[in-house]
Amino acid sequence: MSPEIAAALAAARAEKRPVVLATRLPDGAQRLLPDGAAPAALAEWAEVLLRTDRSETRDLAGERWFLRPYNPPLRLILVGAVHIAQALVPLAQALGLDPVVVDPRLALATEERFPASHRVTDWPDEALDALGLDARSAVVVLTHDPKLDDPALDRALRSDAFYIGALGSRKSHAARLERLAALGHARESLARIRGPVGLAIGAVTAAEIALSIIAEIVAVLRAAPLGAGR
Repeated sequence: MSPEIAAALAAARAEKRPVVLATRLPDGAQRLLPDGAAPAALAEWAEVLLRTDRSETRDLAGERWFLRPYNPPLRLILVGAVHIAQALVPLAQALGLDPVVVDPRLALATEERFPASHRVTDWPDEALDALGLDARSAVVVLTHDPKLDDPALDRALRSDAFYIGALGSRKSHAARLERLAALGHARESLARIRGPVGLAIGAVTAAEIALSIIAEIVAVLRAAPLGAGR
């Protein structure tokens, strides 16, 4: 790897910018994608690999290339320091998602309940503004309290978050959508919210609900054709 490519790659990772390192085989020539001068087929392939987090070797226009994506870390922002969040944190960590627990209720967002995890005790809208949601962020609201859930969903809908989920019944979710529509969110935008959150696995306990949520997040991340709603 040339010093120029190494420096550009380091800069992209420091800025949390997704890039793909393309290496032409067998001569070893390299470039970082996206690159405006790259052939369209190469650029399109790079976009696919960024979405799937996979490295691949492929022949394009008579040349053999190896492409390796460098994505920013995945984050799971949990609004509500509740029992389901306690079950979700270790699952997220095991799958490589960096969990952040957001809850201004100091009695719940404690070190004892969430050891070795990032906790933010600001109000959800302020917390999500500071965290800077991006296309590598998943947001799940768990409090059942519109004062906490709605501001978080408002911010998530205005971001590029790849997953937005909300705990609650279908009836409470319908009411939630009406409140968010009153804030100016269009029907197409509101359709991004997975509610009731989680895959339909018959989940009952906090651990089972957490499993259904994390499974749905993975399904969305990997573009798997799975249904939603417990």
